[in-house]
Amino acid sequence: MGLMVNQVEKDMTQTLQTGTSRAKFKIFNLHCTFCNSHRAGFTPLENRSNSKFLNTNPFSFFLKNTLSLSKIRSLTGFTLIELIVVIFIISLATALIMPSFWGTEKTAVQTEARHISSTLRYIYDEAVAKKQIYVLNINLDEESWGFKSKKESRRFEIKNNVEIRNVIIPSHGEISRGEVIIEFGPMGPDEAIIVHLKKGESEYTIIFNQLNGRTKIIEGYTL
Repeated sequence: MGLMVNQVEKDMTQTLQTGTSRAKFKIFNLHCTFCNSHRAGFTPLENRSNSKFLNTNPFSFFLKNTLSLSKIRSLTGFTLIELIVVIFIISLATALIMPSFWGTEKTAVQTEARHISSTLRYIYDEAVAKKQIYVLNINLDEESWGFKSKKESRRFEIKNNVEIRNVIIPSHGEISRGEVIIEFGPMGPDEAIIVHLKKGESEYTIIFNQLNGRTKIIEGYTL
């Protein structure tokens, strides 16, 4: 009987020890699971609403501060440095693009002015040398001009959106519409000729001297 009691006591002791070790093992596993979830950035469900836990959890504290900064950034908009950088980029682009745009206008007007100027000299020289009559025709409505003689005739269109602003002849004054017809005889034309060309803000003046057949190209509007 005594032996049976001792055996029962041993079995109960082993059972209690085994149960205790299992309980310890479960607690250890739960602790490891909590640690792994904490490292991965997750918090147990029962602790998510716990402000004390949020204060002691480094990742949650960092996440909370990051969200707060994002809200502040969305409310405040751009920073001063970002605005300065944007203004600098816009100013730089304007400085690079606008001069080239203005240069294009100026070059277009210069090209047409040189073409008309060289043609006026050519007509004068041919009329004087060959003792023939050349007729210069400038059409301000169609933005075209040209000349003709008994053996030669040419017609030109104003290019690159350059316009003939007006033509000034002393006997007729300023002509800004219609056609201007000027005759070049063996002694050249009877009067001086002034032609104004324009595109945008760029403008040039062509002055033809009837006495020697020479021309001047002047930037701007000149009489």
